[in-house]
Amino acid sequence: MASFCTLAIVLVFLIGSSSAQLSTDYYSKSCPNLFTTVKSVVRSAIQNEARMGASLLRLFFHDCFVNGCDGSILLDDTSSFTGEKTALPNRNSVRGFNVVDNIKSAVEKVCPNVVSCADILAVASRDSVVILGGPDWKVKMGRRDSRTASLAAANNSIPPPTSNLNTLISSFNSLGLSTKDLVVLSGSHTIGQARCTSFRARIYNETNLDTSFAQTRRGNCPRAAGAGDNNLAPLDVQTPASFDNNYFKNLVSRRGLLHSDQQLFSGGGGRTDSIVRSYSSDSATFRSDFAAAMIKMGDIKPLTGSNGEIRKNCRILN
Repeated sequence: MASFCTLAIVLVFLIGSSSAQLSTDYYSKSCPNLFTTVKSVVRSAIQNEARMGASLLRLFFHDCFVNGCDGSILLDDTSSFTGEKTALPNRNSVRGFNVVDNIKSAVEKVCPNVVSCADILAVASRDSVVILGGPDWKVKMGRRDSRTASLAAANNSIPPPTSNLNTLISSFNSLGLSTKDLVVLSGSHTIGQARCTSFRARIYNETNLDTSFAQTRRGNCPRAAGAGDNNLAPLDVQTPASFDNNYFKNLVSRRGLLHSDQQLFSGGGGRTDSIVRSYSSDSATFRSDFAAAMIKMGDIKPLTGSNGEIRKNCRILN
């Protein structure tokens, strides 16, 4: 019990101490046009490709889960470190770097050397959710950009789509995120798509799924590895380009695309079944809880003060 209390105190310190330096009005004087500038670029990108909203949101997730929300996922490899872009959870999967480049360029024109790439990711993810019909929230800012990235940390910190429920809970808990946070943040899979390689084993080998759903997905994802690996399927079969609570309705109907998705709902009284049922029938609660959890995730180990830097180009160190 004592060790648990010590861990809890450490987690509170890790998240609370540095996040206290973040604020929603951080750039109110130094970059008053930040929000309109970012949202304009994000809106254009989503109009060009609806999937991009989910891609930008995912970039923020994968950034925060690896050594905190510090923009490290955006760095290209250098002679001194191998970055996170080629880590197993990211390779041929994370995308939207060009849109982040466009946002950064637009922001640099209105307020050069002021706004970090880490904060740009935080704002762009919020804007993506809002543009696709999801909840709004006030983004806390003041993060600085890391001067390094870690392939190993990315490989070890981001739970893969094959994760079971205990692994998912442990992964989120280690970052100070609760089991409820896990469930509500998984609701981000109400938008976006996944590659056949991520769900092949589920649709051919698992029993906790709707038969007709499995049959439909098999039509675009052959059983043999190497065949159609990059073929895409929507994470939310009902409204893949709208941010809503259909993801949870899908889980109740055993139509979760990824193994890790369906792990949240077994239908047999599992640890998170009641939370999934609640969100499936109460859109308003899902929206408000999602916004709160995004703010909480954005507080994970940010670099503040004199730590890190404000990158001029999100891909490279100054």
